[in-house]
Amino acid sequence: MTVNRGTNYQILTTTLLVGGLTVLVHLATAAKELVIAYQFGTADDVDAFLIALLLPSLAIAVVGGSFSSAAIPIYIQVEYREGRTAAHALYASVLAVAIAIFLTVTVLLFLLIVPLLALVESSFTPEKLVLTRTLFLMLLPIVLIRGVVTVWAALLNAGDRYLLAAIVPILTPVAMMVSLLEFGHAWGIRALALGAVGGSVLEAAILAWHMRRLGFSLTPRWKGWTPAMIDLMRQYGSVVVGAALMSSALLVDQAMAAMLGSGSVAALNYGGKVVSFLLVVGSTALGTAALPHFSRLVAASDWPAIRRTLRGSIGLILCVGVPLAALTMWLSRPLVQAIFLRGAFTSTDVETVSRVQVLLLLQVPFYLIGILLVRLISSLQANSILLWGCVVNFALNIVLNYVLMQWLQVAGIALATSIVMMVSSGYLGLMLMRVLNRRECEQIQTASTLVEGQGLDLSARQVLLDAREASP
Repeated sequence: MTVNRGTNYQILTTTLLVGGLTVLVHLATAAKELVIAYQFGTADDVDAFLIALLLPSLAIAVVGGSFSSAAIPIYIQVEYREGRTAAHALYASVLAVAIAIFLTVTVLLFLLIVPLLALVESSFTPEKLVLTRTLFLMLLPIVLIRGVVTVWAALLNAGDRYLLAAIVPILTPVAMMVSLLEFGHAWGIRALALGAVGGSVLEAAILAWHMRRLGFSLTPRWKGWTPAMIDLMRQYGSVVVGAALMSSALLVDQAMAAMLGSGSVAALNYGGKVVSFLLVVGSTALGTAALPHFSRLVAASDWPAIRRTLRGSIGLILCVGVPLAALTMWLSRPLVQAIFLRGAFTSTDVETVSRVQVLLLLQVPFYLIGILLVRLISSLQANSILLWGCVVNFALNIVLNYVLMQWLQVAGIALATSIVMMVSSGYLGLMLMRVLNRRECEQIQTASTLVEGQGLDLSARQVLLDAREASP
């Protein structure tokens, strides 16, 4: 199989499609936040809900989000080399393992509820602790439900069926708003938890119906430790540890900002709102689009096409990402004024948050290029590179935070984040080129062995030599 010239166009159109749908999901999420603010303001009930939701959300992001990166390349490889029947058998085993993992995580969170809530016991009243525990237990089912949703969405993306997987997450914020508006007066904040679970169930039901229509079984069936399944779990282990390190880096930033005194944590969070929106929309769209395409090229061992696609995609990112980041930096102060300047948020706060936002925006093109490189590395099933990259990033982030916050205060932490992203994209690019060069050399060596073993004529040997000389 050889890639045609339309691969970059396919990635671009898929990115735009998924990006547009992701924006719609985030707009629904923003509307949900406004409804919550209208109903509860900054009351203790909201604190209890956010704390109760924190760990289930983190578990879904780290444990569930890693499944796509690990499963899609191997599923596509099996389908390409062994056929659809073998790929469906792999899916049945993946579903069984995913359910087992998410059930285990759910049980662990249930057993750890008391020590986990003890971390906030000193700042919570007894009534607030009881409410937090109740909400935590109500929200626990979403770990398993959304874990299964993640597996189904990954499989749909692997088959270039992006539309439903991208739009169905809008159901949860909509269900939360409806539940809050309908039952909020009687049930209070518990209506929000009920809506979160109900929305997740709706997502799962719609995807299950669609998967069934496509001919996939909804029943998990363990097919044993096949070579593909062993590879998948090995890759998954590296990805999930790396994701955990990345998530903990965010906590480190918050903790180090807290060392700078009153308002620093808030300034870092406010300064990251617009940046996070750009990064989440861009990375979700780009990552969803790139992974299946790269995985097919890797399955076909079409290394020249991979290089062309990578160069073209990076060029598109630079053409869009750099002007977008520059424009947002130029508009940083007016944006902060328009979004936040009201009530207790003063003009001094505008200056601080605007400065944080500008320095965080420096990472935008590097972050998006990094996402592209990560997806190709995942397609190559070289996720150990990502693990070591996360270890280096974690350590570098702490050092740069400490050094730069002495000079720029909380803005130094923002600058450290952008520098880490620059270093990370450089590291990933270097390691990726090494992997691609090695794979190409292995392919040429294999072809050389076959040629010599079959005693082909001089012209065939010359073609091989020419290919070997052209290889990096």
